[in-house]
Amino acid sequence: MPRRLHDHDEDVILEAERDIRSRLGNRALDFEAMLAVSNIYRAANAVRNRMEREVLGPAGLSWGGFTILFVLWVWGERETGQLAEDCGLAKGTLSGMLTTLEKGGLVERSRHSDDGRRVVVRLLDQGLDTIETVFPEFNRYEAKFTADLAHEERREMARLLRRVTATADGARLIAE
Repeated sequence: MPRRLHDHDEDVILEAERDIRSRLGNRALDFEAMLAVSNIYRAANAVRNRMEREVLGPAGLSWGGFTILFVLWVWGERETGQLAEDCGLAKGTLSGMLTTLEKGGLVERSRHSDDGRRVVVRLLDQGLDTIETVFPEFNRYEAKFTADLAHEERREMARLLRRVTATADGARLIAE
């Protein structure tokens, strides 16, 4: 029976990885790179799905909605183009998410004071209350997901993932 790469049993995952090597081993492929990226993807999906199901969903937020609130909370009001970039969202996707957050009384869009063509987004009091309530629970889950790693392993993982992200984005490596 084929093994699923998204299984949670370490033996199943390792067997799936062996199956891949066995099936594709005659090709000139970088298996370590493939498995590293595959596991980044698996980890990101597992974290996101659990956060959406257990933390964000009950608060009425999507992953994108949470990200928007977080960015506005930390860095303050943003023009829509900058907010989309900061959140890793397409402008069209951001627009729909902002409509949802506005209907919920969490954010507000307004015209830029110097240039009416530009739109600025700011966090409303209810949005501030929401992010300040949700974020501690979100962070508790982050701690839970990394609890089996030593402090130094967490730091090293963050450092290595910054390197992978910078390379994937074609950006200069962030100073470590």
